Amino acid sequence: MKFMKLGSKPDALKADGKSVRYVSSELATDITITVGEVKFCLHKFPLLSKSNRLQRLVSKVDEENSDEIYLDDFPGGPKAFEVCAKFCYGMTVTLNPYNVVAARCAAEFLEMTEDIDKGNLIFKIEVFLNSSIFRSWKDSIIVLQTTKALLPWSEDLKIIGRCIDSIASKTSVDPGNITWSYTYNRKLTEPDNIVEETSQEKVKHVPRDWWVEDICELDIDLYRRVMITVKSKGRMDGVVIGEALKIYAIRWLPDSVDELVSGAHAQRYKTLVETIVCLLPSDNGVGCSCSFLLKLLKVAILVEADESSREELMKSISLKLHEASVKDLLIPARSPQSTMFDVDLVQGLLNRYMSEEKDGLNFEANEKKDKVNDESLLRSMSLLNVGKLVDGYIREISHDPNLSLASFIALSQSIPKSARPNHDGLYRAIDIYLKEHPGLTKAEKKNICGLMDVKKLTIDASTHAAQNDRLPLRVIVQVLYFEQVKASAIPQSINNIPHGPSNADSNGDDECKQTEGESCQYLDNQVCHLKEGELCKNGKLNKKNSKNSRSGTQLLPSRSRRIFDKLWNVGKGQAENRSSETSGSSNSPASIVPGDTKSSGSSLRHRRHSIS
Repeated sequence: MKFMKLGSKPDALKADGKSVRYVSSELATDITITVGEVKFCLHKFPLLSKSNRLQRLVSKVDEENSDEIYLDDFPGGPKAFEVCAKFCYGMTVTLNPYNVVAARCAAEFLEMTEDIDKGNLIFKIEVFLNSSIFRSWKDSIIVLQTTKALLPWSEDLKIIGRCIDSIASKTSVDPGNITWSYTYNRKLTEPDNIVEETSQEKVKHVPRDWWVEDICELDIDLYRRVMITVKSKGRMDGVVIGEALKIYAIRWLPDSVDELVSGAHAQRYKTLVETIVCLLPSDNGVGCSCSFLLKLLKVAILVEADESSREELMKSISLKLHEASVKDLLIPARSPQSTMFDVDLVQGLLNRYMSEEKDGLNFEANEKKDKVNDESLLRSMSLLNVGKLVDGYIREISHDPNLSLASFIALSQSIPKSARPNHDGLYRAIDIYLKEHPGLTKAEKKNICGLMDVKKLTIDASTHAAQNDRLPLRVIVQVLYFEQVKASAIPQSINNIPHGPSNADSNGDDECKQTEGESCQYLDNQVCHLKEGELCKNGKLNKKNSKNSRSGTQLLPSRSRRIFDKLWNVGKGQAENRSSETSGSSNSPASIVPGDTKSSGSSLRHRRHSIS
C-alpha cells in the first residue's frame, strides 16, 4: 500500500475529550471551527495562509465580533478537516489510500489552491494520486471504495472516473506482464500449466481472470461502471466477463431463499440481479455457463426482477439448454401455480430451444445439403443431451401429486423422436407418475403409456415393465412380445452371416421390423379378445394361484408365459406363412380354439389383480 508523508513538525494537535481538539502552543488560540460534533481551537494565521475559503469566513465573523465558524456538510467530516489543519501548521500527516479521497475533497472545500500558496494541499494530493495510487492495482480499488461516502465531491473531482479507468486498463494488460499482487482463491482450471519448473526458478503463469475477485468488494453501482469500462475496451472475451459476473453473484447473492425474499434486502438483490443481467456478454450466452444462467433466472423470479431481465435470461438459456442439469431446472413455482416446480417455465425454455434447433437445421440444409459437418454432429449430440435432460426432469417432477397429466405429456412430447433413442428414462418417469397418481382412469393410463415405445426399452427396463402391475395389460403384452421378437431375430441374423456379412445386420433388422409390422394388428386383436371375452367376467383372484404367481421371478411368469406362448406361436406362424407365401392356415389367428383362449385368460387373471 502506497503512502505519502507531508510536513515535518511534531503533532501538536491534542484532544480534550471526544468533541474538542486544540493546538498545544504558547500562543492562545483565536478561532474556533466546528465540524460536525467536534470543535477545533486553532490559530487564524496558519489557516488563512493556506485556505481561500477560511479567509472569507474569518473576515465575516470578525465583522460580527465572533470567533466561531461552523462548517456544515464538510466532506470527510472531522478527520478530513484534521488532516487539512495539520497541513496548515506544517505538522506531520500521512496520506494513504483510505484517507486521500477525503483529504482531497476537504482541500477542495477549503479552496487550498496554488493561487494562495505554492505547493498547497490540492497540488500535493494530486501528485500522490497520479504518481502512486492510480499506478497501483489494489490501491486504486481501495480508493474507489472510499469514494461512495464522499459523493458528489468525488464524482465532481473525477476521482471515481480516474479510478475506474486505472482499474479497467490494468485488467487489459497481458497476463504475462502482471507484476503486482492480486487475489485468486479459486481452483485453478489448468494446474499443470500454472507453474513451470525451469533450471533457474519457478515461473508462475497468471490466469486471464486474475482480476475478477479483487473487484468483487465494490458496491454494485461502482462494479457496474467498472465492468462497462472493461467491456468497452474490447480486449476481454466473453468467457472471462462471464466468470467475473459469476464470482460477483456468488459473493453477494445468498443461498437461502428466505433471505432472498426478505423485505430488508429484497430490493438490493433485485437491483443486483438486474445489473448482472445487463452486464452479460453479448455473445448469445457463450461466456456464461447454463447452470449459472439458470441460477440467475431462479433468483430473478424470486426477487421479481423486471420482465426484460427474465426475458434476456431465458433467451440466453435456450441457446445452451443442452448444457443444463436436472437440478438446475428445478425452479420453485410461485403463486398461483399449484405445482412444486415451475413446469411452465421449463416448457417455455424447451419450446425456445427446439425453435432455435429447427432454424439451425433449416439453415444447414440450405447451405450444405450434401455435407455432414462438425456443426451438424454437435447439434445431434446436443439434442441427445436435451432428451436425457427432459427425461430426468419429468422423472423428478413426477413425484409431485399436483402435476397434471397434460403437463407431463406436453413436456415428454417437447423433443423429437431422434432425441430419445432409448426410452428407459421415459419409462421410469411414467412408472413414478402412475405410482404417485393412482386415481388415473384407464384412458389416462393409455395416454401416458402411449408416449413410450416398448421396442426402445433395454432388457433391464423390459424385465421391470413385464412385472409392473401399474402398467395396462396391453403394454405388458407388447413388452413381452417385442422381447421375443428381438430374441428370435438374433439367431436368424447369425445364420445369414456366410451369405453376406455386410448385409447380415440389415437383413435381421428388416425381418424383425417386418415381423413386428405384420403382427402388431393381430396382437392388438388378441389382447382385446382376451380382455372382452374372459377377463371382464372374473374380477377376483384365486388366492392359491395368486400366491404362486407372486413367487415367480422370471421375465415371463409361468401363467403369463403360457398366455404369451399361444400368442407368439400364432403370430410367428402367421409371419412365417406370409413370408414363404404358403397357403397353410394351421397357425392363423382363426386356429385358436375358444378353450385355449379361455384358459389363457383364466391364467392371466391369476397373474394380475386388475385389468387396465
